[in-house]
Amino acid sequence: METEVQTMKEIMQEKWNKRPLIISGPCSAETEEQMLGTATRLAATGKVDLLRAGIWKPRTKPGLFEGNGVVALPWLANAKKITGLPITVEVATAKHVEEALKFNVDLLWIGARTTVNPFSVQELADALKGVDIPVLIKNPIHPDLELWSGAIERLQKVGVQQVGLIHRGFSSYGNTEFRNAPMWHLPIEMKRRYPGMMLICDPSHICGNRTLLQSVSQKSIDLDFDGLMLESHIDPDNAWSDAKQQVTPERLLEILSGLIWRHESTTEQEFINALTTLREQINQVDDELMTLLGQRMKLSDRIGQYKKENDITILQTNRWNDILERAFQNAENLGLSKEFITKYFDAVHLESIQHQNRIMNS
Repeated sequence: METEVQTMKEIMQEKWNKRPLIISGPCSAETEEQMLGTATRLAATGKVDLLRAGIWKPRTKPGLFEGNGVVALPWLANAKKITGLPITVEVATAKHVEEALKFNVDLLWIGARTTVNPFSVQELADALKGVDIPVLIKNPIHPDLELWSGAIERLQKVGVQQVGLIHRGFSSYGNTEFRNAPMWHLPIEMKRRYPGMMLICDPSHICGNRTLLQSVSQKSIDLDFDGLMLESHIDPDNAWSDAKQQVTPERLLEILSGLIWRHESTTEQEFINALTTLREQINQVDDELMTLLGQRMKLSDRIGQYKKENDITILQTNRWNDILERAFQNAENLGLSKEFITKYFDAVHLESIQHQNRIMNS
């Protein structure tokens, strides 16, 4: 038994160090037949590193399928025995951790609804103290990087050595294209804060449908993510939870085979020289942009002083609409998207308001 445990630990360590890391399996472990059928077909693809399944399912509304709980853990353990694939489940309480470890689950992940609650994360961290097992942390439901970072710190403080991140998108008002908006700049910021820490993408929960899985997966790869978590089911249309975003193991293989895996760097000298030259040009343009923005704010300061002397409000809605309209007209010719222009000018406008507010109240 000791030899078997050691062997699986070695396998798990190899998986943890592998890039890309591919995790797949059904949203929920519904029946033993469904779990084993999915697992064997996923193993047959030769592309999957870890087998996932929802055991406890936190649902938005009561009455939805909330998982089979502990009953399903032996199904997952049996799938591991048959396929040789390490297994992973989501945990939300200390009791979940305890039960998962009884069945030798190889990797745990913390879900988005749990990451958002520091009390829950601390409970999990306390339960994992002294436990040698990798843990992945999904981003909180809402775009709050401090909560995400806080979860990392809580696990690291109790001695969890192998911590990684899962980007599953963020809930946002008005979002229609995705189930959860990717907001790619946020995981990119986490990569900056935690260089070298594993970051994988969960396109299934970002998309909420099968149509966009390939494009979102490729986008994450192009942004140097370390792997993917994709939901797969032997009969997706009849899945008990999140049916629209799951694919068959065979379709999963098609998606993975169609992806272009890129590298962060290369030793090709011609490429390095060209990139160095272009980056230096970008640095020069960035310096010029900063100088121009500084000049713009000085003009805002002068406007703020005139407004103060004449008791005029800071916000001038008509003027702001004119600025945006002019920007939109020029954006297309410059190869800039309307979305980018809106975000950029919103940021500039807010900084201008803050400058004028300081003058008004000085």
